[in-house]
Amino acid sequence: MQRHLISAADLTRDDAVLILDTAEEMARVADRPIKKLPTLRGRTVVNLFFEDSTRTRISFEAAEKRLSADVINFSAKGSSVSKGESLKDTAQTLEAMGVDAVVIRHGASGAPYRLANSGWIDAAVINAGDGTHQHPTQALLDAFTMRRRLVGRDAGLGQDLDGKRITIVGDVLHSRVARSNVDLLHTLGAEVTLVAPPTLVPVGVETWPCEISYDLDSTLPKSDAVMMLRVQRERMNAAFFPTEREYARRYGLDGDRMARMPEHAIVMHPGPMVRGMEITAEVADSERCTVVEQVANGVSIRMAVLYLLLGGNEPAVSHTRTEEK
Repeated sequence: MQRHLISAADLTRDDAVLILDTAEEMARVADRPIKKLPTLRGRTVVNLFFEDSTRTRISFEAAEKRLSADVINFSAKGSSVSKGESLKDTAQTLEAMGVDAVVIRHGASGAPYRLANSGWIDAAVINAGDGTHQHPTQALLDAFTMRRRLVGRDAGLGQDLDGKRITIVGDVLHSRVARSNVDLLHTLGAEVTLVAPPTLVPVGVETWPCEISYDLDSTLPKSDAVMMLRVQRERMNAAFFPTEREYARRYGLDGDRMARMPEHAIVMHPGPMVRGMEITAEVADSERCTVVEQVANGVSIRMAVLYLLLGGNEPAVSHTRTEEK
């Protein structure tokens, strides 16, 4: 493991499998009456969020507290950032406070990389989403969910997703989730197909390690997992498709389309879902949809990442069981 987690592309196959296996250990903690480990006691983690977030921020906070870290939540709104303070000055303020890790979400692509390599702060940096660039812990929790569902919990330990066929559908152009998943799933041996309107496919996508399709119906019968993406209107400055109804007709997942998927195949979504557009209520509420599982798995994955970056070489769980008794 490197010192920072900035991009899913930075992870080797061994790094990724180590995180997934460690997350399985962390998931067992959630089944205990007391869901807490002393692993990061005395460490301080700052959640530095320049963009709005519900799932990611709360998930990281839950992970940090379950590892007994001291947690500081920073929101750009209501802070000196709203008065014009730069990222450098904010980082140097945190450095003066002696923080051990910074979890950063920023609207500018590359901000976490800049923070990690600037020399402004001597702390581990974890990217919680930067612009349209990367969201590595989301890709990890997605891969964790896929491995549990498609390989099996116990059988999956030490395993990757070799040969699994994953289809990612929707607003790829503005999606850091899509980019991160393509990188990580390729590393883990999966075959990824992107499906989107031509207007929502990024320039240069032909260099990505995946296939491109504009026909959702042809890809569904051969998919082990179908991940629907939210249309990110807040990042759009033009009309990328005629109407919501037309988008839903061609690229939305409804009950009829889900029925064309193999029986074992799962439906995923990074959230928040726009029901009726990219996914219908029938699909979102079905047993094949893993959205709620993804949220729960996110805590386990983020515990694993924090442990591996900050926890040293001690076993993740085994020693702490006797310590807690």
